[in-house]
Amino acid sequence: MDCPAVVLPRLRRQHHTDVLPVLSVWAFQAVFAVSAGVPLPLPVIVMADTVASGTLLWRRKRPCTVAAITMACHLTTIVAGHPAWAAPAALCALYAAGRYGAPRRAWITAAAADLAVTVTVQVLAAGTRPPAGTLGAVAAVGLGHLMRLRRELSDRSRAEQAREAVRAERRRIAREMHDVVAHHISTMNLLVGAARTTMTRDPEQAGDTLLTAERTGREAMAEMRRLLHVLRADDAPGEHSAGHSAGHGAAALPDLIARVRDAGLPVEMRVCGDPVELETATDHALYRIVQEALTNVRKHAGGARVSVLIAYTSGQVEVTVRDDGHGAATAGDGSGLAGMAERAAACGGRLRAAPRPEGGFEVHASLPAPATPREKA
Repeated sequence: MDCPAVVLPRLRRQHHTDVLPVLSVWAFQAVFAVSAGVPLPLPVIVMADTVASGTLLWRRKRPCTVAAITMACHLTTIVAGHPAWAAPAALCALYAAGRYGAPRRAWITAAAADLAVTVTVQVLAAGTRPPAGTLGAVAAVGLGHLMRLRRELSDRSRAEQAREAVRAERRRIAREMHDVVAHHISTMNLLVGAARTTMTRDPEQAGDTLLTAERTGREAMAEMRRLLHVLRADDAPGEHSAGHSAGHGAAALPDLIARVRDAGLPVEMRVCGDPVELETATDHALYRIVQEALTNVRKHAGGARVSVLIAYTSGQVEVTVRDDGHGAATAGDGSGLAGMAERAAACGGRLRAAPRPEGGFEVHASLPAPATPREKA
């Protein structure tokens, strides 16, 4: 149940949207009746005007009933031989029937109203002519129905955008989970296997390898906690973009390369050009692409040598991860390559991954970057 602090402002807004149009119709009809010289006492005009326009207060809840009452008032003025000064209330009620009522009942009400006006004009009140013509009710209901359809289409569009945002967030989370699990678990598996094979002949080296595996596990847990923290931060829009990429960017690549070397994979990294300050999404995508490419080398081309090239050019940064191994280029389910391509496309870049003619595999990504170099501190 809503608390009074929430309900009262809602009632006030509804009160204003319901009452102000009614008062406008009431004032217009009263002025029109007096200026047109309706031969009735002023109290009678005010009372009839109040009945005709006052029923509009219920036009949202009982649109067809309100339309029938206002049309009865409108027909009464025509039968009495007075100008059709109650027509505005009837047209507003018919519009509300098309906007808020059941479509079938609204169209039946419109047809009955136009038929009644036509019969009344031609049989009972010959010589007069209603201002809206004999299709005014159909036009009013049609306009209301059109506005209703526009509102429904707008609501559906917003709902579809919300669903697409949820799907995009799920894909982002899946990429993050894949990167964290695939990279760290494969590294730990490699380190533990190396420690097992060297434990008997070189216990000290095996101990160092196990310490590296332990540190990798702690890093994996830290990244998982960071990701879960971002998922819980639904009410902090700014925290999302900052949280999921904190500590993961071009500046963190040397530490990543060092950890990969410690795990036994020979890798070299070169940086060409003047580094620039990248957008947060681009910076994060660059890191994850290099991380995933190195993970794929460990999984599918063990023992290969790897080179990582980061080239800053005018308006973009080129990332190339190349190995000379002989692992199966199509090994695995391809989710890693697909995730890298999605990351590149999400920040306006593109990615190409293919076997090299001379052997090995190459991942190349082009990501957008500012043209101004980063100033040195």
